[in-house]
Amino acid sequence: MDGLNPFQAFGELMRAQPQVTIMKLAGIARGGGAEFVAAADMAFAAVGRAGLAQCEALMGITPGGGATQYLGSRMTRGRALEVVLGADLFDAETAERYGWVNRALPADRIDGFVARLARQIAALPAGVIAAAKAALPPPDLRDGFGREHAAWAGLFAQPAAETLIRGGLKAGAQTRDGERDLEGLLRRLSF
Repeated sequence: MDGLNPFQAFGELMRAQPQVTIMKLAGIARGGGAEFVAAADMAFAAVGRAGLAQCEALMGITPGGGATQYLGSRMTRGRALEVVLGADLFDAETAERYGWVNRALPADRIDGFVARLARQIAALPAGVIAAAKAALPPPDLRDGFGREHAAWAGLFAQPAAETLIRGGLKAGAQTRDGERDLEGLLRRLSF
């Protein structure tokens, strides 16, 4: 898609499908993974297992794969700013309350719920899904994507971002333990 970076284009291609895209989250999705969840038509999160975070601010950058636009259409501006600037890991219940996901469901019920919903949608008469998606069009985010990419790229080129990202890697951000407490690890580097 012209004018979009690859992450933004992927999210927009997914949103443009005539089929409904449904995310089932039973783990942690941060950064680009959380943006992927936000781009879906529907998302469901497992209580006690799912977590979502836009932790890029802790690396001296802003999200660059659609989060600022998708979150801005899913929740209030104040909540989206809390997600992006607070850079915390949100549990399933809070993500539901904020509008990041449709529902937070008990971990032992999420598979059955999502499977039942998907079967019900798949059984609808031909054309109903595409017609519903056309009747409930997603907002046009093209201008916002341009602003998001400019903000991300401008910060990514700053020395602070390089220092924080390299420091995070050196401190083990991409290890199993580092991933479990990524926000804490990054905060210890910069604050």
